[in-house]
Amino acid sequence: MKKEILKRIFDFLEEKEKKSHQTKGTLLWKIVFNEPLTKEDLNVKGDLNLSMKDITSLPKGLKVGGNLNLEWSNITSLPEGLEVVGDLSLAYTSIRTLPKSLKVGSLNLMRSEIESLPEGLKVDGVLNLLNTGIKSLPKGLEVGGELYLRESKIESLPDDLKVNGNLTLVYCKELTSLPEGLEIGGDLILFGSEQIKSLPIGLKVGGNLLLQYTTIKSLPKGLEVVGDIMLEYSSLNELTTYKLRKMIQPGFIKGKIKRG
Repeated sequence: MKKEILKRIFDFLEEKEKKSHQTKGTLLWKIVFNEPLTKEDLNVKGDLNLSMKDITSLPKGLKVGGNLNLEWSNITSLPEGLEVVGDLSLAYTSIRTLPKSLKVGSLNLMRSEIESLPEGLKVDGVLNLLNTGIKSLPKGLEVGGELYLRESKIESLPDDLKVNGNLTLVYCKELTSLPEGLEIGGDLILFGSEQIKSLPIGLKVGGNLLLQYTTIKSLPKGLEVVGDIMLEYSSLNELTTYKLRKMIQPGFIKGKIKRG
């Protein structure tokens, strides 16, 4: 029995040693141990996983054709010119700022220490700022997918904000208003954001408008909602459907007014 256990331990250590030799000289090895990189090294065709790695920076000119995972790593800065075709995840990191020239598919900054985003940032997919301390967003921000700001410290949104997907503002306790003329391609989710007392003039929502657990007491004239309006446990739930629809004329609600 003892011989069998020893054999298993020996086999495990031998396999581990083989894997160690196989990774030596690869891009991952070079980045972690700060070894010189070739032009080929800087053009990663697939994914690059650097999660939980003891690295504080990345090489200049790095381009990743897939996803770049830096979650739980010691990264503190990103190089100018960084391009990530897929998802760039900086969740649970100490990153505070991003380079102006950053190009990404989706950007995950969940529970990071991010303080600001570069002006004119364009994110093709999802921008996740869940539970971050960021207080404002930059001018010219464009998000092709969802802008996820749940439980963030956001205090204001830029006047020229563009979101083609959902805008999720769940439990954003510091946010008191939305910019006039705001247009959202998907759902506008204000669930539990009690400091927002009114909706802006010119608001257009391509999906559903979720107002559960809010203290908004009226809807603006000209409001356009392609989907439904959810009013469960909101101040608006006391008003009749007729009064709500008349209130927004010449706007419209194409879907239903749901009360839970």
